[in-house]
Amino acid sequence: MRIAIPTNNPGGMQALRSEHFGHCDVFTVVELDDDKNIKTVEMIPTPEHGAGGCMVPVNTLNTAKVNAIVVGGMGANPLRGFNQVGIDVYWADRNSIPDAAAVIEHFVAGKLPMMHADQVCGGGSNCHH
Repeated sequence: MRIAIPTNNPGGMQALRSEHFGHCDVFTVVELDDDKNIKTVEMIPTPEHGAGGCMVPVNTLNTAKVNAIVVGGMGANPLRGFNQVGIDVYWADRNSIPDAAAVIEHFVAGKLPMMHADQVCGGGSNCHH
């Protein structure tokens, strides 16, 4: 199981989570073994959106064989994109789960809900997460 967490530089387990999927500095990707212990931690730079828009990071994480992403906010297009490529999207409040280590702790404990379409941001500065 490979879990991506949008984080601020430099990434890693102690990295603070980014406010929003599309504006993170780096994706901290944590691989868990079958016993849900941390096997590896790697950082994937956030690609430029450019041509392809919000699907560029979706495709980047899909190519990196990510199984799930944990976010505090995301737009409708990337949520649909993740659903289409089979990457599960979980939601976690950034205020109570501030860093990558806390995300993994909550994920392993089964305490993170799946993100639903009614939780997406409309873009711009109208996100409330």
